[in-house]
Amino acid sequence: MAVIIIVVLTRPGGGTSEVFAEPAASTGQDPVTKSSANESSPTPSATPRKPSGGGNSEFSGAAPGLYGGTEKSASCDVEKQITYLTEAPAKNRAFAGVLGKQPGDVPSYLRSLTPVQLTYDTRVTNHGFKDGKATTFQSVLQAGTAVMVDSYGVPRVRCKCGNPLTPPTALKGEVKTVGTKWPGYQSSNAVVVKPSKSKIKEFTLRDPKTGKWFKRPEGTTGGEDRPTAPPAETPSGPTSSQPPPGQSPGETSPGSTEQPTGGTGTAPTETGGTGSPDGGTDTSPTDGTTTGGDTSPDGGTTGENTGTTTGETNGTTTGENTTGNTTGENTGTTTGETTTGETTTGGQSAQGGAPGGGSPPST
Repeated sequence: MAVIIIVVLTRPGGGTSEVFAEPAASTGQDPVTKSSANESSPTPSATPRKPSGGGNSEFSGAAPGLYGGTEKSASCDVEKQITYLTEAPAKNRAFAGVLGKQPGDVPSYLRSLTPVQLTYDTRVTNHGFKDGKATTFQSVLQAGTAVMVDSYGVPRVRCKCGNPLTPPTALKGEVKTVGTKWPGYQSSNAVVVKPSKSKIKEFTLRDPKTGKWFKRPEGTTGGEDRPTAPPAETPSGPTSSQPPPGQSPGETSPGSTEQPTGGTGTAPTETGGTGSPDGGTDTSPTDGTTTGGDTSPDGGTTGENTGTTTGETNGTTTGENTTGNTTGENTGTTTGETTTGETTTGGQSAQGGAPGGGSPPST
């Protein structure tokens, strides 16, 4: 038995996989063009619902809250991106080849995409341009990154650098994170986007600055946006699991054990990836429940006094307040004395997600 263990642990072939951490505001690795991003700045990444077997979480491109942005404003200038590529034929050919298009079809293809911002740190296969040809590498794009997504919700262009994107491939062996990490970076929390089962008519987006929700029709750039009610479920679970509006990215992902900024490091082993018509395959499990959670955007609601003589309260798990006389019989009149309960920031149940299919998360 000892000999077998030694052979298994020392045999070659495990290898090391590299993943480039690319902050939202950075140009990134091997840029194809100049930036066409109107808005690509870091935003807090909610903690996604996690599969029970480990690896990166997978969600349909139609999942409400998977993407965000600013209502009536496009995160990317589509026409500027078209101009950059048409003025550089070699780059245009490489760009088209990665996405399985003809060079002459690139303008119409780009106009069919929808500009949004990532709401979660997201795993992709990134394709740059170097020495006259396309390059390929695995990336984690920071929440807040401006991208263009196709009609199935899959990221296809990183606007800060003009790089075409395809679904990620499975990582093998030890995973090494290179590039520039951001505060709260955890490679295991990066999500993988799967194509929705049918074309998406409207994307349900959240503005990370205001917390407001809105709909953006597929293939539009903000002019047809309209407000909408918060969805029942997001990739993190209930809508209340989303980060509070305007929260600093440095306040997310408490308890990270990875380097907060810069340099290289070893990230937890992943098996992320996804199947798609033009992408690699994924070995990540697709079911499970979340661990941990986030406080609701408004910090929770105060508990309601039940009127009993014990002062016991009913309310959410994030802040129980009791008002009234708690030491004797309830006279029905409050004394103005307030007891503020402790705030719980973890353990919130999260359901939903469509990790294995194309439908938005459901309860």
